[in-house]
Amino acid sequence: MKYDVVIVGAGASGIFTAYELIQANINIKIAILEKGHSLQRRVCPIDNKKIHSCVHCSVCNIMNGFGGAGGMSDGKYNITNNFGGELYKYVGRKEALDLMDYVDEVNCKMGGAEARLYSTEHAGLKTKALRYDLHLLDAKVRHLGTDRNLVILGNLYDYLKDNADIIFDTEVTDIEKTGSEFIVSTNNGDYNSEYLVLATGRSGSKWISKVCSKLGIQTQSNRADIGVRVELPAAVFEHITSEVYESKIVYRTKKYNDLVRTFCMNPHGEVVTENTNGIITVNGHSYSDPKYHTENTNFALLVSNRFTEPFKNSNEYGESIARLSNMLGGGVLVQRFGDLIKGRRSSERRMEKSFLRATLNATPGDLSLVIPKRQLDDIIEMIVALDKIAPGTANEDTLLYGVEVKFYNSKVKVDENLETIIKGLYILGDSSGVTHSLSQAAASGVHVARLLGSKYKN
Repeated sequence: MKYDVVIVGAGASGIFTAYELIQANINIKIAILEKGHSLQRRVCPIDNKKIHSCVHCSVCNIMNGFGGAGGMSDGKYNITNNFGGELYKYVGRKEALDLMDYVDEVNCKMGGAEARLYSTEHAGLKTKALRYDLHLLDAKVRHLGTDRNLVILGNLYDYLKDNADIIFDTEVTDIEKTGSEFIVSTNNGDYNSEYLVLATGRSGSKWISKVCSKLGIQTQSNRADIGVRVELPAAVFEHITSEVYESKIVYRTKKYNDLVRTFCMNPHGEVVTENTNGIITVNGHSYSDPKYHTENTNFALLVSNRFTEPFKNSNEYGESIARLSNMLGGGVLVQRFGDLIKGRRSSERRMEKSFLRATLNATPGDLSLVIPKRQLDDIIEMIVALDKIAPGTANEDTLLYGVEVKFYNSKVKVDENLETIIKGLYILGDSSGVTHSLSQAAASGVHVARLLGSKYKN
């Protein structure tokens, strides 16, 4: 099974690598290897509503399969250099934005044209936020919605399958390079190629680290973001979400001088779980179709944790906190903000008295037994600050789900082409640690594909 290019991972970066290669030359022989399922088979057991907690499938359908972790999210494409990764450091600021705009054009062509493009450019919110030392980051946001996102992925799959071999349920076990050829060993046999693109996303972080260690590729790991997912009545943030949709707000706490930020805002959405390497954490998404809207809005509050020598295991630090939550709650814990600041655990009885109806069936508990004091103090201070621009954020019934952890892949040493010291081996998207968002991950795929495509010009 010999190919010109083998792509490992069918997430945003892998899909757009293949898409752009086909644009360059339909005669390029491409294989996409994906350890998860096809789009139609990506069904989480919890979705049938009869199961209320993760059953630990051998391959998590939320995190793996065609579309990657972003496939089952609410499809937010943030077009900006201000957050979501550092692609601009490799390709330049203008080129990075141009690549993201191109990704947006493709998504629109594949079914996303009716999705609104939001912008913070003329938002009065920025001025109001600054009065309270809250900083709104500039961005354009295309919200596709979970439902429309799946339609777009289906159209992309239909386009790719005619010009590439997309092989599901195939896990890569080893990679070797012999002469000018890569040998990719899997549970379904070996695949040989001249060029190899690794695009395994967030869920492939540990695997990428092992590959880099074996091949002598330098990596650096020093960050993990830990926090909670906040759920409150949609009306509280309606004046913000109706204008900018995804408000990325950063705050420096007065007590510890730490950075806290909002992340992944889902107006009228629902809180969901995800399984990363066997650890259950919390996330959120929302739909474009109003018939699926809820009465609530949710978003993450994350505290950035950067570590210095000699500590190097930032992801393990985040995992240990998530495991503690899993141990105490059997999965995700939930606590009312009023209970947290009063120093008492939330109970089933207190939850039943709440005016807010939770969208996720989580275990009532005490987040102070899970999240370190410093991070928890940061989160409380941020909620109080947000209450000044969105009154009601600090209400007693506001729900906090824990924990939410963003595992950042070790930053892989790559050049401006996202190529490693192993010639012909490219590591991109979130698996490289260079990007942390759908738009930048997809853009990195386009960037590499154009470089490879030039080698196979008609």
